[in-house]
Amino acid sequence: MANMLERNKNIKRPAKKTYAEHAQDALYREVWEDVNNEKTQQFLKKYWKYIIGAVLAIMVIVGAIQIGIRMHYSSKIATAMAYETALANTDAAALANLAGNTSGAMSDLSLFQSYLIDKDVKKLQDLAQNGHTRDFKDLAKLHVATINGDKMETTEFVDYLSSMDTKKSPFYYTSRLMVAQKYLANGDVENANKILDVIINDADAPASISGVAQTLR
Repeated sequence: MANMLERNKNIKRPAKKTYAEHAQDALYREVWEDVNNEKTQQFLKKYWKYIIGAVLAIMVIVGAIQIGIRMHYSSKIATAMAYETALANTDAAALANLAGNTSGAMSDLSLFQSYLIDKDVKKLQDLAQNGHTRDFKDLAKLHVATINGDKMETTEFVDYLSSMDTKKSPFYYTSRLMVAQKYLANGDVENANKILDVIINDADAPASISGVAQTLR
């Protein structure tokens, strides 16, 4: 402790500034501020047109973005309201019209709901071929295959559902089961059992589909 106190005594303390030194510092700061102000004024005089133009451009861009956002949300709200109204009124024509004037999942959903109301298979076929989203395209294909499956040759049927022969499709297991049933309907037990075995031995297969597969096996 004593050694620490002795060391502290030996530390040189910074000398306090005199009044003249403080005055000199103040003068330097004042001169520096004047120089900076002068440079700023010169800069503004030289580039004021560009600065104003840039500010105006930023204001226009920000305004356009805000307007675009408001219009986007307004459009989404209007679309949702139109869909709900058409659905409440079971208006197949309005839903089909909405499908043609929107895009993405909303378009696909509207067209599919329109089909559920009027049972127009052409809408399903259109959705299966030209849908915006994979899930709705696959769902439409399942319905078309269910409706027209008996009229299709086995190879045609298998090829038609081939896009769902991947677990990336939410209808993978359903489509595989339908293909197996098609093979069985045409007496091809060997190919049917191959698919049924895959479903039965797949731990991820839904219990309901696995149960049907075991029944058919």
